[in-house]
Amino acid sequence: MEENQITIVDEKGNEHLCEIIFTFDAEKFGKKSYVVFSPIGEVDEDGDPIYDAMAFEQNEEESGGTLLPIESEEEWEMVQEMFNTLAEEEEGEEE
Repeated sequence: MEENQITIVDEKGNEHLCEIIFTFDAEKFGKKSYVVFSPIGEVDEDGDPIYDAMAFEQNEEESGGTLLPIESEEEWEMVQEMFNTLAEEEEGEEE
């Protein structure tokens, strides 16, 4: 597995290989990290990539961590704002 990929296991136990789009840290909802990812090879009905996000807590004793669902609307809004900012910056670089 490449460094910019993670495997997400859904509620049915199915594994999905995902590309990490970006990560960021935020202290607004406790000291958390967030990861925005896109399942590789999966698209929506319009053929556009699917994006999702989860909170991430680093394990202090281990090199890995735990992915956690984003539970509040405020957290989702913060992640969406970060995603939109990144998309605007990348769009500006392409012009």
